[in-house]
Amino acid sequence: MNKVIEKVTNRIIERSAKSRSIYFERIKKQFDAGPKRGKLSCGNLAHGFAGCGSVDKSILSEDILPNIGIVTAYNDMLSAHKPYESYPEMIRKYANKYNAAAQVAGGVPAMCDGVTQGQVGMELSLFSRDVIAMSSAVALSHNMFDGVVNLGICDKIVPGLMISSLKFGHLPTIFLPGGPMPTGISNEEKAKIRQDYAEGKIDRAALLKGESDSYHSPGTCTFYGTANSNQMLMEIMGLQLPGSSFVNPGTELRELLNEEGIKILLENINSRKIENTISHVVSERTIVNGIIGLLATGGSTNHTIHLIAIASAAGIIINWDDFSELSAVIPLITRVYPNGAADVNHFHAAGGMGFVIRTLLDNGLLHEDVNTIFGHGLSRYKQEPKIESGKIVWKDGASESLNTSILRPATDPFQKEGGIRLMKGNIGRGVIKISAVEEQNRFIEAPAIVFDEQEDFIKAFQNNELNKDFIAVLPFQGPKQNGMPELHQLTPSLTILQKRGYKVGLITDGRMSGASGKVASAIQLWPEAKDGGLIAKIQTGDLIRLDGNKGELTCLTDGVESRPARTKDNSDTFGTGRELFQFPRTHVCSSEEGASFIF
Repeated sequence: MNKVIEKVTNRIIERSAKSRSIYFERIKKQFDAGPKRGKLSCGNLAHGFAGCGSVDKSILSEDILPNIGIVTAYNDMLSAHKPYESYPEMIRKYANKYNAAAQVAGGVPAMCDGVTQGQVGMELSLFSRDVIAMSSAVALSHNMFDGVVNLGICDKIVPGLMISSLKFGHLPTIFLPGGPMPTGISNEEKAKIRQDYAEGKIDRAALLKGESDSYHSPGTCTFYGTANSNQMLMEIMGLQLPGSSFVNPGTELRELLNEEGIKILLENINSRKIENTISHVVSERTIVNGIIGLLATGGSTNHTIHLIAIASAAGIIINWDDFSELSAVIPLITRVYPNGAADVNHFHAAGGMGFVIRTLLDNGLLHEDVNTIFGHGLSRYKQEPKIESGKIVWKDGASESLNTSILRPATDPFQKEGGIRLMKGNIGRGVIKISAVEEQNRFIEAPAIVFDEQEDFIKAFQNNELNKDFIAVLPFQGPKQNGMPELHQLTPSLTILQKRGYKVGLITDGRMSGASGKVASAIQLWPEAKDGGLIAKIQTGDLIRLDGNKGELTCLTDGVESRPARTKDNSDTFGTGRELFQFPRTHVCSSEEGASFIF
């Protein structure tokens, strides 16, 4: 095992000792109390299965056979979640096949950031994670269930389901993915269409056609953003079956994997062993493996927030220093859009998660000694599923990459260091995703131009006011101010300016997420402007140094610290339900603490 990984892991274990002990004590009490359904009154139980068929009523009337609780984030609007429409019926069928029942415990909200990008509804996005966690907790609170199937894929949904599942850590749990949509137009073509529209070369109808040709069918969007980073995390953390993350919807293999998942979950339930519950699958080593997977694949910067909140739900304390130290020794071994031209279907075909886990394990860059839903030891995840005689069989996965322009061994990476880095200096602490940023574009020393909103930046770009070297500064985009929306509207224009030969960068207390582009962007900055952070004191013309190679983020102008911080009122927020989220805005913690209002 790599010595730095050992050091960081041991530090996390030591740091988390007290909170982890409290967590385990609480979970053990619930586990030792045994299945709860048998302790319900007859009235409770009758309500719980009144709507079931005769087979399930017979199963549920006694506390002998298991009942699976399904928590679903299905809706028609998310392409990734559209396949989940038929999953409850399918799960009930498989549960009955293996002498169990299954019920939809409840649904959770699932907003699509792709729909709300640039809209005021995006201000609810980050907070929806904690709402999902609470909604899932309500669903599971009925004490009818012996195990949990989580149906969620996209951005805040998987982290929210994880937080709730860990609070019900006495139950065996599995995530069932839906898989990505088939490949549409190339990512390079999609990016060019967006840039052409930003420059006024094509009209809205041409833009919409390009977007529709890219996002074209049920399934996860195929670029490597937060949704597919979620899928990577669930697999490398042992919460999904090996090789299951990127199998397309509606295929025979997808359906067989779903059945296998229910079978494995029921085996874990029937074992009555606490090590088969999610509380013992997710350990400090598991969390470190998740961070390593994120760094090695150039995954979403959103997980520098979400992983902290997920870990906290299990009594594990991590921070950006842990990410940064691991990043220094974890090689970047994938190139998937926006870090390359390939999409997740190409990645899966090149060897996918099985190869990623194999090459990291073989080079001492992952913890093998972990529990998973598939048994003890991460080596099980070097395998991949195959179909023989209509059944799943497990075979050794790829031992070599089938396309080294997409996926490389840890001994011959695209970069020697991981895709995410800590940024710090007198402006504060933030993160940068460097996996997509070319070496020559990672260092910028230029005057600041301060913008209040994305729209102000776009207007200045359209008026040809930005044809020069500069660093865009967008304060008042943090969680306490407006919920920390993603700022993707900036990406096409900044990319165009960079292609014109200008040195440009971005500093914000907002987010860019897994779709962060090829421009150096120091994001998720704290202290945020709402808390009087230095970003609220920077003025247009101040000299800024943004060094993604060294992780430096400094305002070089003398006297900036002594200036009064600007303020921006957010007390009269109204529209798309934002007025209902005043409590989260006033109680949320910093981005490095997980940007949560429930911890």
